[in-house]
Amino acid sequence: MIQDLYKQKRSLELRWQSEYEQSGKYTLDMVEIDSAIKNIITEIKLEESKIADRESKIRNSAPNMSVAT
Repeated sequence: MIQDLYKQKRSLELRWQSEYEQSGKYTLDMVEIDSAIKNIITEIKLEESKIADRESKIRNSAPNMSVAT
């Protein structure tokens, strides 16, 4: 899932760059692309937060065993 978001973000960045190279100025399409990129970045942050939370729960739930010698 998160890899797909990174791919979408990169695709939008390339589209933005292409639009800029074609027009040579900041266009309305680029504004929309910027907005879409910001939304995807928010989604990426949420997904990474969920992953970190799951990993933290897994680490904290591991049984603590002490072997007396």
